[in-house]
Amino acid sequence: MKPLKEFIIPFVGLKQGIHRFDFQIDNTFFEHFEYDEFNAAAVQVNLAFTKKETLLELDFTAEGSVNVNCDITNEPFDLPLQNELLLVVKFGDEYNDENEELLVIPHGSYELSIQQYIYELIVLAMPSKRVHPGVEDGTLKSDILEKLEELSPKIEKTTKSDNEDTDPRWDILKNLLNDK
Repeated sequence: MKPLKEFIIPFVGLKQGIHRFDFQIDNTFFEHFEYDEFNAAAVQVNLAFTKKETLLELDFTAEGSVNVNCDITNEPFDLPLQNELLLVVKFGDEYNDENEELLVIPHGSYELSIQQYIYELIVLAMPSKRVHPGVEDGTLKSDILEKLEELSPKIEKTTKSDNEDTDPRWDILKNLLNDK
């Protein structure tokens, strides 16, 4: 995967302190990752990039919405997203990204690609089950919901009064349970 230029931060020329970067993420960003779960995306990612003498701190915040299909009705709806990620970048002998909160880059590096972290920030903010708000509050009218209601098993409650005749063999077995 080729890195996108707008998500590469050349930190070697930055002064020590906090630097802010803003990114507007849409579907073209996810097409680069071949991720097609979203019908549309409008997510604002803010990055507070803190440069210190021996390390870099990246504080990502994402807020916005993505248009997805409901897992129950397949109706599209806008799902609000919000997520945060703190990443510490240190300098070492070789590249190491095994720890999700700590990235080690080689000495002499002069730029940092953040596209993978933005991708993970947004995708991991998605709930495991995406349910249309109209399904939860009962206001959505859909053919699929009507069909699910029609095909759902009907639970009939039948109550027998104690006065009804039962098979005496079962009565003897019931007494075994009561004799404990």
